[in-house]
Amino acid sequence: MAIKILVVDDEYNIVELVKYNLENNGYEVKEAYDGKQAVDLALIEKFDLIILDLMLPKIDGIEVCKTIKEDNPNIPIIMLTAKTSESDKVLGLNIGADDYITKPFSIKELLARVNAVLRRSSEHIKTTDSGTIYLGNLEIHLDRHEVFKNGELIDLTLKEFELLRILAENKGKVLSRNTLLDMVWGYDFYGETRTVDVHVRNLRKKIEEDDKNPQYIETVRGVGYRIGMR
Repeated sequence: MAIKILVVDDEYNIVELVKYNLENNGYEVKEAYDGKQAVDLALIEKFDLIILDLMLPKIDGIEVCKTIKEDNPNIPIIMLTAKTSESDKVLGLNIGADDYITKPFSIKELLARVNAVLRRSSEHIKTTDSGTIYLGNLEIHLDRHEVFKNGELIDLTLKEFELLRILAENKGKVLSRNTLLDMVWGYDFYGETRTVDVHVRNLRKKIEEDDKNPQYIETVRGVGYRIGMR
């Protein structure tokens, strides 16, 4: 299941642009064009992230953010608005927004902010559990940066460990190559997405019984990878 994002803006062209680029990066996207529609959707569906415009008809973005956060305080929200004053930014952050982007914005910046907010969200989940992820015969010790297979320590590079950690923390969700590139190497890394493929191939050789028929890391053709085992 892909990471699910709600995009809320009353400007149709912006919604379509953001949706197109998010879907190209492996995300599932739903859209809303006013505050009431956004609140209704957020209260009945589960989203991993909301991109929320400040200036909305029916219910403004501040009230939308407050209402959604009261129902689900852990859902990450990125405020998207043409307002640039410091007071507007502070207000948005004080009522629960996790980040703030002003219009006009670049798609690269937006995707970087999305990945950063999702990464912080997954790190928050990590710190509230036991610190160990169990996948079949694998044990991923997050605090020690160690992975054991059938009780034996596997020698992974730092990037291989980070790649496995992010996939495991998002088990069942499809993460695009660009998303993984940003989350593991950073959005200012100018390498190619082939870097991800190379590291996945090396990681499979170390954790899979048969890297030609992987049990853990699935390839989703044309999109990216996911941890798909049950």
